Amino acid sequence: MSRGVALKDVAEVVRSKNAGPYELTLDVIFKEKEDYEWAREVCFFTNERVANWYRIPVSAICSVIYFDPAWAVKITLLRPCVSGAVGDTDVYGAQQHAPLLDICIPLPRFLSQAP
Repeated sequence: MSRGVALKDVAEVVRSKNAGPYELTLDVIFKEKEDYEWAREVCFFTNERVANWYRIPVSAICSVIYFDPAWAVKITLLRPCVSGAVGDTDVYGAQQHAPLLDICIPLPRFLSQAP
């Protein structure tokens, strides 16, 4: 039996962007309402999980917000260094969503399928 599906396969959009010089925003917009609602109901996206995926302290997660009208999850986290500072490798924050792409999300409709 399958353990779920990659987030990139059930999300219409997975992106990241600046949320000012000190924070990044990660957006996940689901293709299907039922998948979004399941993720929200079980609180799949939590501060602890995001911190684990990004290998950062939980204290670096500012917020995880479920936004029903867009079937979306918005995650805000502290940048590892100030945007544009020496050592910053992604001034616009546009490449920080990559760790989310292959996250396995155990959606019930995929768990019931044979491998």
